[in-house]
Amino acid sequence: MADQPKSPLATFHEYCEKGELAYQINPADGAAVFYPRAVAPGTAKPNLEWRVSKGVGTVYATTTMHRRGEDPYDISMIELDEGFRMMSRVESVDPMEVKIGMRVKVRMTPATEKDPIYPVFDPVEG
Repeated sequence: MADQPKSPLATFHEYCEKGELAYQINPADGAAVFYPRAVAPGTAKPNLEWRVSKGVGTVYATTTMHRRGEDPYDISMIELDEGFRMMSRVESVDPMEVKIGMRVKVRMTPATEKDPIYPVFDPVEG
């Protein structure tokens, strides 16, 4: 019996385990695709190709969440330089200091028993 192909999410997590932020491209038009998918948006063709991002981008939108009894935290939409956007957090800075237009770089948060490895962002120095 042949091995089952990995899901796009499993492939994404494998890249994360290597410290890499992966995304896909549609070879028909070169468009960046994110979140990981099995087929190309618009065509449903299973020909997406994986690429590794440099992990640098810009805060496109941001908000600070305040949960009762917990420290506030940031939720941001990050526009990566390769042309895709993803939801994440900006850390290593007070969440109220995260601003639209801020340059950021990816960092992987290690997996726990509860959560898989996932990307977060830190401000780019200078």
